[in-house]
Amino acid sequence: MTVLDEIINARRRRFEEARKSSPLSEVEEAAARRHERRDFATAISGKGLSVIAELKQASPSQGVLRQDYRPRELAQGYEAAGAAALSVLTEEDYFRGSLTDLIDARDAVSVPVLRKDFILDDYQVYESVAAGADALLLIVAALPDKELRGLIGLCERLRVQALVEVHTGKEMDRALDAGARTVGINNRNLKTMEVSLETSFRLRDRIPSRCIAVSESGIQTAAEVRSLGEVGFHAVLIGEHLMAAPDPGKELAEMLRGAEVRSQESEVKSQN
Repeated sequence: MTVLDEIINARRRRFEEARKSSPLSEVEEAAARRHERRDFATAISGKGLSVIAELKQASPSQGVLRQDYRPRELAQGYEAAGAAALSVLTEEDYFRGSLTDLIDARDAVSVPVLRKDFILDDYQVYESVAAGADALLLIVAALPDKELRGLIGLCERLRVQALVEVHTGKEMDRALDAGARTVGINNRNLKTMEVSLETSFRLRDRIPSRCIAVSESGIQTAAEVRSLGEVGFHAVLIGEHLMAAPDPGKELAEMLRGAEVRSQESEVKSQN
């Protein structure tokens, strides 16, 4: 059994427990009551390269990344540094996350927030919308074609963005066939946890121009950010490198300066 298999099994147990305490009908009603949305797609596909800054306390590959984990403060630091959007890990067993982390982070900022988790069922999509997520991650390696297409369609109906994650050419084809509009290339192999940025460079040309292209995982330097922008990525998602820094917001700001990526704040100033 791979690490991905283990996480999926744990995730299924978790949302079945949640379903018992909060039936689907209740979660659907909570999602229907929500009216405000932040446009994740527009935020990450504007002029120049955007950064999706990630909040997570731990990971299967690195263990605990941050003992002093304060989502509100981290989110505010990222926004001040120029992040176009945030990604918040909500998986409990392997990443020590929760939906409360997402709620707290989103409440502290004005940028869109992605729920980063292992979404396997409609229940989790409604749950994400009810919790305030503006986008959520769908991992092609974790979903059969029928379920993938259905979840993408449900996200569209509920007016949240699906970031559809792939790691191979075959997964890319499946994502596009299922209707993905925002494609994330994960540089990490979720079955072995090995990371290579070459995955993004190799697969970038397979993302059609109608889609938003995101590179995820393993990005550690300003030079890497710049290189990914040069080959046509609209956004990069950076997590572990920032979370391991003494001051994640400051580290992000320095990366953006080094990569010559202009933050949203500087874009606004230049237009005034």
